[in-house]
Amino acid sequence: MTSSFEELLPGTRRALSHRIATAQAEGRAPSCVAAVQREGRTVWTGARTCVDGHAPDGDTQYRIGSITKTLTAVLVLRLRDEGLLDLGDPLEKHLPGTGVGEVTVAQLLSHTAGLPAETPAPWWERTPGSLRPELADVLGERARMHPVGRTHHYSNPGYTLLGRLVEAVRGRSWAEALRSEVLEPLGMRRTGPQAEAPYAGGWAVHPWADVMLPEPAVDLGLMAPAGQLWSTADDLCRFAAFLAVGDGRVLGADSVREMRTPAAPAGPGEGAGGYGLGLQIVRAGERTLVGHSGSLPGFVAGLWVGVEDGLAAVVLTNATSGLSAPAVAADLIRIVAEAEPRIPQPWRPLPEVDQELLGLTGPWFWGTAAYALSLTADRGLELQPLRGTGRGARFAARPDGTWTGLDGYYLGETLRVVRREDGSVSHLDLGSFVFTREPYEPGDMVPGGVDEGGWRGL
Repeated sequence: MTSSFEELLPGTRRALSHRIATAQAEGRAPSCVAAVQREGRTVWTGARTCVDGHAPDGDTQYRIGSITKTLTAVLVLRLRDEGLLDLGDPLEKHLPGTGVGEVTVAQLLSHTAGLPAETPAPWWERTPGSLRPELADVLGERARMHPVGRTHHYSNPGYTLLGRLVEAVRGRSWAEALRSEVLEPLGMRRTGPQAEAPYAGGWAVHPWADVMLPEPAVDLGLMAPAGQLWSTADDLCRFAAFLAVGDGRVLGADSVREMRTPAAPAGPGEGAGGYGLGLQIVRAGERTLVGHSGSLPGFVAGLWVGVEDGLAAVVLTNATSGLSAPAVAADLIRIVAEAEPRIPQPWRPLPEVDQELLGLTGPWFWGTAAYALSLTADRGLELQPLRGTGRGARFAARPDGTWTGLDGYYLGETLRVVRREDGSVSHLDLGSFVFTREPYEPGDMVPGGVDEGGWRGL
């Protein structure tokens, strides 16, 4: 017996509508548009506006500010996956003459390159990029503010460097590479560096009076890879679905998972979480969200993906401040997750089983600590402590008969089965740690040996 849970319940839909209505009213925003996605499908959209009979919809463009950075990061990861660069490469190897060539690609992606947060004056978000025609104009005289690789310090100029890196390796503009390699494959046809009608105008709302002032919408020039893009709620939902599971036409699931993995701790004042490779990672109550916030004068945007809940939310607004789009987007995910928890997939047996692997399952001991080894799909293994705390991990099979750790303490470490001369299993070797079938099982497999007297009482 199966049931369809594709549509949200009426009470959930009303709660979502109430949340954005409250946000627009209390945040005094000219307009906002929002969407919620569940299991890759948009299940709710909503909008509020101060203009009667003229609400925006999922096709209305807003500026998305620093969400642009995540798309730039996708371009860089594509270069890595194609073997055109390594994340550990110094910038100088591919983009010489910047003056900060010792910083690595990974450090730029994770904001640990020690670069300044902003460009030299004037304020780059409200002035045309023609005022900063060269990288030296973007970086300024003090290009290093912190020790390289030791501090998470959010840097807009760092993503300008990544945009130029893409151009240097690809041999074409950042915008052209983004359109053909990411936007078109994902169906994000309403996303681009310039506004295309219908789009929202950007506004500043007076802090002490209900009056507005239009904000300039300038071309950011070299700073475009850090925050230039316009997009829609519909397009950002498509991008959210990609961030959850990947897309072989753009980036595979493993590379997207790598983007979502913390590469740097949160900076001062940024709260719990951290930063991956072009993705913010935040803790919202009991759940972890990945995505990015964005702002430019006249606009605030938020996109979050709750991978474990199978949910994503987008909120876009056209006010410089007042309505916190990222906070509202996190609330939309919470509302759905609490009202309609994710329905797990039915349990199903594996399509086939390797009897030799099956023989490895069950209890193993690291010293006296008890662990259980389980068999997963695609010849994978999972090792978890049986009681108390311990270093559990999942492992993926490799062609050479070993397994590679996928998470936790053993991420990237090798698990191998060590056999005796007669072919029987002696022990498991995990990054030099020995796991035996019995605690401190006698024999030469335990480093340091086992006392000949064996176990004893007091």
